[in-house]
Parts: sequence; structure tokens; C-alpha cells
Amino acid sequence: MKTKQELFKDAFNLSLFTIFYNIIEGIVSMVLGYEDETLTLFGFGVDSFIEVISGIGIAIMVIRIKQNPESSKSNFEINALKVTGTSFYLLSAGLVAGIILNLIHHHKPETTFWGVIISMVSILVMVWLMNAKKNVGKKLNSDPIIADSNCTKVCVYMSIVLLASSLIYQFTGFVYADVIGAVGLIYFSISEGKEAFEKAKDKECDCC
Repeated sequence: MKTKQELFKDAFNLSLFTIFYNIIEGIVSMVLGYEDETLTLFGFGVDSFIEVISGIGIAIMVIRIKQNPESSKSNFEINALKVTGTSFYLLSAGLVAGIILNLIHHHKPETTFWGVIISMVSILVMVWLMNAKKNVGKKLNSDPIIADSNCTKVCVYMSIVLLASSLIYQFTGFVYADVIGAVGLIYFSISEGKEAFEKAKDKECDCC
């Protein structure tokens, strides 16, 4: 049976893993998305970097809860949420512009093979990460950490959107599969942006 200090260390390590994993995923997705001219994969990569900002806020949150479970959000956490929310809105705007340009020029990706691979890896990692965070949160009886694990579900949903659009295009060549995938990312990006700003306003809510 792990001690409380060991569990907090696990929670902090999970937040660090989230940060470094998303950095790697973001770089790979953006490079391959750009080379293959895949809007959904490129947007997925940008989202990964936004998750890095959120992840840093989560790491600070874990440290704060460890020191004082009843404390409210720090200014750093609040600012991280605002930057995260703004970034998600900017991503949504960029994806909308990309969709419009793709439709005007009748553009289609060269391949979505890497979108299939990256999304499958992401789904496996994010499902594990979500369950690991939830397990630690329950053992610590920490609602904020459990809430954070629920927030990771959005990453799973975005990975599923990428996988579905990539598979459809890869096996059917359906021209608008990439556009539809980008629309799915826009939906979740706007939802996450809105949620981030709402949490920034509510200092009692610690779900980042």
C-alpha cells in the first residue's frame, strides 16, 4: 500500500508524462501532417502543444494540492487556463480557415496513413493515462485529480476523430474525410476552450 506522499509523487509524474508525451506527439503530428498535407493530423499536433500548456498547469495544481488540499487555484494555474482557452479558440479559427481553403482549392491529403498510426498510439496512451490518474485520484480521495482524469477523455475523443477520418480516407479515398475530421476537432477545441475559461473564473474548481 503506497503512502500519501508516494501517491502525490505518482500524480506529479503522470502530469510530467502528459507534458513530454504531448510535446513529442505534437512535433511528429505537425511535421507529418504538413508533409502529407493532412489538415486533421496537423491540427491534432497543434492541439498536443496546447495540452502541454494545460499539463503544466496540472503539474502546478498537483503540487498545490499536496501542500494544501483546500487551497484555491494559484494565479499561475488561472493564467495557464486562460492561455489554454485562447489557444483552443485560435486553433478552431485556424482549422476553419484551413477547411475553407481546402474546399475552395478542392485539396485532398496525399495519405492519412500516419494519422491512423498516431491516433491508435494516442488512444492507447490516453486511455491508460486517464485510468492511471483516476486510480491515483481515488486513492488520494482528490476530486481535482479525478476531474483531471475525466478531462483526459477529451484527448481520447479527439484521437478517435483523427482515427476515423484517417481510416475513411485511407480505405475509401473519400475527398471530404479530412475536412469532416477537422470539423470534429473544431467541436472539441471550442468545448475545451470554453471549459478552460469557465474554470479560470471559478477558483474553487481544480479540473484543468
